[in-house]
Amino acid sequence: MEGNSIEGEDHHVISIHRLTSTMQLKILETPRLLSNQAGRSTCSIFRVPQSLIEINGKSYQPLIVSIGPYHHGEKHLQMIQEHKWRFLGSLVSRTQTRGLGLEHYLNAIEPLEDKARESYSEVIGLGTDEFVEMMVLDGCFIVELFRMVGRQVRVEEDDPIFSMSWIFPFLTRDLLKLENQLPYFVLQTLFDLSKMPGEDTGPSLATLALKFFDNMMERPNEVISRYHNLDGKHLLDLFRSSFIPSNLEEPEKSNSSSQVIQCVVKLRRAGIKFKPGTADSFLDIKFRNGVLEIPTITIDDFTGSFFLNCVAFEQCNKHCSNHMTTYATLMDCIINTPKDVWFLCDDNIIENYFGTDAEVAQFFNNLGKDVSFDIDRCYLSKLFDDVNQYYRDDWHVQWASFKHTYFETPWSFISALAALILLILTVAQTFFTIYPYYIHRS
Repeated sequence: MEGNSIEGEDHHVISIHRLTSTMQLKILETPRLLSNQAGRSTCSIFRVPQSLIEINGKSYQPLIVSIGPYHHGEKHLQMIQEHKWRFLGSLVSRTQTRGLGLEHYLNAIEPLEDKARESYSEVIGLGTDEFVEMMVLDGCFIVELFRMVGRQVRVEEDDPIFSMSWIFPFLTRDLLKLENQLPYFVLQTLFDLSKMPGEDTGPSLATLALKFFDNMMERPNEVISRYHNLDGKHLLDLFRSSFIPSNLEEPEKSNSSSQVIQCVVKLRRAGIKFKPGTADSFLDIKFRNGVLEIPTITIDDFTGSFFLNCVAFEQCNKHCSNHMTTYATLMDCIINTPKDVWFLCDDNIIENYFGTDAEVAQFFNNLGKDVSFDIDRCYLSKLFDDVNQYYRDDWHVQWASFKHTYFETPWSFISALAALILLILTVAQTFFTIYPYYIHRS
């Protein structure tokens, strides 16, 4: 019995020793899916949180082209993967006339490997050769694509990327998805290296990129020209930043305790009017004299995908502003039902190419769902306060309710007018009945 007890004790000690060794190894392991560098300012390309994916489905996944490591090698993206090599060959053959071959591009990117890896929130499980090859191939594809669309490079007449109309919209959306990004400094390095004589006075990379994406949003050229020296963490951040005017700063601190505002239907009943703003950016929203000025925004598949990925980026990166998240929250507040969307469309604030009014309402409700948002430190905090103060003013509410009841439709106005005339006639009849009697007594 005593021998069995000692043997069991030894077995227990050995088991604990083995378990301790295993746990020590796990303690020393570096997190891979969310690396230690994910919270640093150098990190800017993230996996979209599962909570957002469950709400918005596959809006964050590339549908036609993979850029960077997160979706590298996926089978359904192989069609455009094959064309990347064609674009790379076209770029290299052009620059070989000035002595720049493929090895020059590889040599330019290889020293940037560590910095590029730090841009991703995951540990990238690719060796140096494969990682550098991917950076050069994907980066040159994007640079060549921008030059072709910007008419800096000739496009073959029958190039399927451009001749098949369904490809370009998907390609454009995929290049603005958070998980599908390259560090912008990689693109800038490849762009600068591949410049041909005379291109130094041509459009910058930022200009070509913004014009490429503005094929879907159609901003005036004078707006794009303001951002020719704009920089970004990646293409999504660059395009997002081009909508943030310098005057829309986020307050560092706020002494007030702001609250979200009511929906369009309730605000209208309180006398608040809506009109399309004239600012260049849809973010530049104003409230003055009871009028909420919101610049017109087109809602379609492109802007829907862009908004979703911008909000995801701002949720993951603590080192950037939250302008898109603030806009999403505002629209989520003022849109509760399809009727709210109908009013905004009728006021020329929303141009709906997305679907029904109900689908637009659901999109904005999902856009603002499960996002972290500090209302007291957002760029619209004062606007929220001003709208709420106006909304709570009893005089405005009573007057608006009176107008809504009696002047909302021609029939209600006619009924109110008829009642008023009847009241006047009744008072007049009473007066002329009593007046002779009063005169007679006096």
